[in-house]
Amino acid sequence: MVSQSSSVIWPVVHAERRALLHDVRSLTAEGWRVTSLCEGWDVHDVVAHLIDSARTTRWGFVRRMALARFDFDEDNARGVSKERGENPSATLTAFQEILDFTRTPPAHLATRLVEAFVHGEDIRVPLGIVRDYPVEHVATALRYQLATSAKLGGGRELARGYTLAATDIDLVHGSGPEVRGSALSLLLAVSGRVATRNSLTGPGAASFGDRIIR
Repeated sequence: MVSQSSSVIWPVVHAERRALLHDVRSLTAEGWRVTSLCEGWDVHDVVAHLIDSARTTRWGFVRRMALARFDFDEDNARGVSKERGENPSATLTAFQEILDFTRTPPAHLATRLVEAFVHGEDIRVPLGIVRDYPVEHVATALRYQLATSAKLGGGRELARGYTLAATDIDLVHGSGPEVRGSALSLLLAVSGRVATRNSLTGPGAASFGDRIIR
């Protein structure tokens, strides 16, 4: 299992929040309405979700899940509705307020890295914005996703039966037909982002890409 201390992870998360703020603060109203890589959400929704997640405490998460009858999708939808401002300016103001928060739901701290990188790309890819993420921390997020069941938001089952090999860091996981890609591409793939399938290569890439779609 992934092991990273809070003194390592939180500075990365805070840096990613600031980088995302820089990228979205100059978007037009049309840009905020662009469909993200996260199914069913536009850019505005994803930013609202990041605000909601940053405000969520461990005990608050338990209470929220009880109210949502332990339906993660319902809880997320309620959080987006709560934190999505009347306009992008209002949402940006709220996002600025949570830049240095260190609150987290009751989950492994590596989930904060997964969220920062995956949702960052959910926004940036459709907008054509490129970011050079710290690959060693992307690898930490990827290892966590590979070790975690889909029931908990991970990608263990999705990766089963394949060898995933990162091309930009020493990381090889699993057995079976090889799928190659950057650590970021593999992270997005095992997180269910269909748009990444064209960035994968290797003898297992085509069938693995089909698995993401299902």
